[in-house]
Amino acid sequence: MINNDSKQNQQVAIKSTRDLGNLVREFRVAQKMTQADILGLANTGNRFIVELENGKPTVQFQKVLDVLDTLGLEIVIQKKGSF
Repeated sequence: MINNDSKQNQQVAIKSTRDLGNLVREFRVAQKMTQADILGLANTGNRFIVELENGKPTVQFQKVLDVLDTLGLEIVIQKKGSF
């Protein structure tokens, strides 16, 4: 679980949709936000947030980016093993 600022600034390798969902949930909880808070700010529905946090592999990518942006996160692509 993410529980301090230094961990929130770390790079995290995401290898599955489950990893991404867990990360989204951890950041949301760490920021004391509910799923309802996110859906309003990211302009998406409750079902989408639930599916994202549960690691559904077929969620819409643009909506994922919108949720990450709402949480203050971004995706950075780099060659494997470079961090």
